[in-house]
Amino acid sequence: MFKHTFIQKSSIAILMVVTSCATVQAQTQQPTWWFGVSGAANISSYTGTTQTLNNSMMGPAAFHKGNGVRPFGSLLTEYRPAGAWGAMLNVGFDGRGGRFDNVIAPCNCEATLKTNTSYLTVEPSLRVGLFSSNLFIFAGPRVAFNLQKDFAYTQEKQPNTDGEISDMRKTILSGQAGIGYDIPVSAPNSTTKVSISPFVSYHPYFGQDPRTIESWSVSTVRAGVALKFGKANKAATESTVATTPVGDVEFTIREPKSIQVKRVVSETLPLRSSVFFDEGSNVIPARYVSLSSAAAADFKEQQLQPEQVQPIAGRSARQLNVYHNILNILGDRLRANPSSNIMLRGASNHGAAEGQVLAQNVKDYLVNTFAINASRIQIAGSNKPALPSEQPGGRKELALLREGDRRVDIASSSPELLMQVGGEMMKPVQFTNTMQDLSDSQVAFNVKGAEKQLKSWSLDLTDDQGKVQHYGPFTKEQGTVNGNTILNERAEGTYKVVMTGQSLNGLPVTKQGTVHLVKQTEAIQKSLRYSILFDFNQANAIPAYTKFLTDVVAPLISNGSTVIIHGHTDIIGNDTYNQKLSESRAQETQRILQAALAKQGGDVKFQTIGNGEDVAYAPFENTLPEERFYNRTVIIDIDPAQ
Repeated sequence: MFKHTFIQKSSIAILMVVTSCATVQAQTQQPTWWFGVSGAANISSYTGTTQTLNNSMMGPAAFHKGNGVRPFGSLLTEYRPAGAWGAMLNVGFDGRGGRFDNVIAPCNCEATLKTNTSYLTVEPSLRVGLFSSNLFIFAGPRVAFNLQKDFAYTQEKQPNTDGEISDMRKTILSGQAGIGYDIPVSAPNSTTKVSISPFVSYHPYFGQDPRTIESWSVSTVRAGVALKFGKANKAATESTVATTPVGDVEFTIREPKSIQVKRVVSETLPLRSSVFFDEGSNVIPARYVSLSSAAAADFKEQQLQPEQVQPIAGRSARQLNVYHNILNILGDRLRANPSSNIMLRGASNHGAAEGQVLAQNVKDYLVNTFAINASRIQIAGSNKPALPSEQPGGRKELALLREGDRRVDIASSSPELLMQVGGEMMKPVQFTNTMQDLSDSQVAFNVKGAEKQLKSWSLDLTDDQGKVQHYGPFTKEQGTVNGNTILNERAEGTYKVVMTGQSLNGLPVTKQGTVHLVKQTEAIQKSLRYSILFDFNQANAIPAYTKFLTDVVAPLISNGSTVIIHGHTDIIGNDTYNQKLSESRAQETQRILQAALAKQGGDVKFQTIGNGEDVAYAPFENTLPEERFYNRTVIIDIDPAQ
């Protein structure tokens, strides 16, 4: 009882110290991401029964109560978007050792027991800001992995005994709740934010039984300080404050390094290993390049790779031409690797039998045209592909979804047909192309919180001669304008940007910033391009692409490079949802690349934009199912340092 009272009094005292800081005025501009370290003291209370220490040591009397103070240290990350809600993650060392109250053994001798237990702890928490101040509360699970389990036992008239406690749980799942306060210590106008954050948390005994035997349990109060660092957006720091009682919005501008005119791109195009069939027909569509046996004998995949000095007419026609040779590429690879085998899985909503017919027609082409042994090609049929676009309960845009599901998927376990990394992904095709890419010249204007707080917003850009250009209105959080449109005939220009919005209660909201644009004047820029494809409605990169981005793409990003990442979706689904989905895809790709580049070091700049289903920037049209599948993509352009 005494120990629990001690814990409670400690909690109340520390809580009063933390909450007394709440009179300090909070900063209005804060970074979204914070990183740092924390240190604390774990004040632990022991209850229950502990007597059997291990197979060779059992105390003559049971220990019941105890306490101890041990260190805690962690690396921390915090995510604080606009509003009160956020998230925290601590990973570090967690000491839970202590000393039990002495007991009297049957020999009327005093016995003591000290423990030195420690853990590697992972503590994700939900963070909630309070009262529009720097005061916050947090709560979440604790997952702890045992590192130490030592004990020291002493008894009068007997030798001291040291050892390891047996039957310790390797993993403990418990919980915590706490309160803290962020004290800013950096200059208000500095973009590098620093704060010192005292905190206290309580870890109740629930789930904290450290052993699989007996009833020893631990309750802990943790009191300490965290040191946190964050990077505020410069444009957001310089913005004016909106005069609206419903809350503030954050205005930022992301400009391209230069406005592109033309560029030579060495492109690695992923092969979508599917052949799409038209409704009402079992014949391979005419848009897929069909060769005679004589032409197939001379066909080589490398024929698709020479540089095109002038772009082929039509959006991404070069890429589609490569994809529409998928059966010829496959035939060439099978012919060059006689030990490789494939599986063709046909799918039709008219039944598995028709799906098998589709697969058989693809097989016949490979056998008859490229002379591939039929035993190397297995076929199967179903009414839906393994990863269907049409989902149970879905009713909207069924015609487009079913177009995408009427196909033959190509699968193989032969490494000659697959990427060296990337699981079951077909080896991509590499070629060089000359292009003008509108997406590389986008200026992105972001109004964080606009969808919830503004009816609409518009932009006025004023150049150094006083000429004003107006764009909008916009209703989403991001609006894009092509840099060539802004510059018009000018080679370079600096523009004052005024964002004007209308809050939900009709009051004006104004933000300001600047943008400097430079049109490309040097020789045609050479860059590398990689693409990854996502399945329908999916944002997370599959593990295969994680490995591809880490092992293939990241090593090609040299120090000083600029990496331009564009996320896209097809036109199926809600426009707002697709915008967020494309942003998630692009941000997930950037996260994977940044994690890989952190091991290499160096200075790399990222320009990451989600374009949603915007047809002005979509890499492909949306007429054919394969075009829609290729639009579910993230495109990665690597511009080396000039």
